[in-house]
Amino acid sequence: MNMQYERIVSLCDTLNLSFIAYAYSAAAQDAAKKEMAYSDFLEQLLREEANGRRARQQGMLSRMAGFPAIKTLEEFNYSFAKGVKKSQIEELSGLGFIERCENIVLVGPSGVGKTHLAMALGYRATQAGIKTRFMSAADLLLLLTTAHQQNNLKLVMQRAIKAYRLLIIDEIGYLPMNREQANLFFQVIAALYEKASIIVTSNLPFGQWDATFAQDATLTAALLDRLLHHAHVLPITGESYRLKHQKQAGMLHSSCLSGEH
Repeated sequence: MNMQYERIVSLCDTLNLSFIAYAYSAAAQDAAKKEMAYSDFLEQLLREEANGRRARQQGMLSRMAGFPAIKTLEEFNYSFAKGVKKSQIEELSGLGFIERCENIVLVGPSGVGKTHLAMALGYRATQAGIKTRFMSAADLLLLLTTAHQQNNLKLVMQRAIKAYRLLIIDEIGYLPMNREQANLFFQVIAALYEKASIIVTSNLPFGQWDATFAQDATLTAALLDRLLHHAHVLPITGESYRLKHQKQAGMLHSSCLSGEH
């Protein structure tokens, strides 16, 4: 039996069936105890391999996505995010918007859960086997600017932008862009238009986006035209979740919150 077990493990290694090799011994004992049919035993082993590979892929895609933290939709607190319909989020969680190459735009003040929702939808995508990338707008601009300066923009766009079916860009509007950065950002939106999905978060209403994009109203209009053409726009209001908890802990006075942007 030991020699046969070694042969089976060796064959599994040759065929790259690592999860069957790991599960075989316990599964064989369980099958013998239950007098399981050969076909049922084989099905159980194949299911172990399939489940193991799926979990491995999910973990790899989640790591590749670059999430600063793992957030889930189940953890989201709707009581702090006014204007967000749970039914709409549940529909989006089905990920049909990715199949249709549609975008999601989350707009609202700081601390109301925009980034949480973006990461949670991104994490849901990785668990469905979809290549996803999460980046802050500042990190994206740094990547693009460096690539442009090194005459490497085409390669970086191919590997870091176009390679993903879902790109999440967080915190548009916190830092103003110069004209070169605005043009590079536009190239990202244009490159993915109707080819992949984008989730963006911003603290600015659309009427103020030109202030971020180098005061270029023409470029901003062209960018919004592509971003919003096939998009689900989710305006969110409410009090900052983080500041509310600090206030409850006595760390902030109400007057501090009234000046929040």
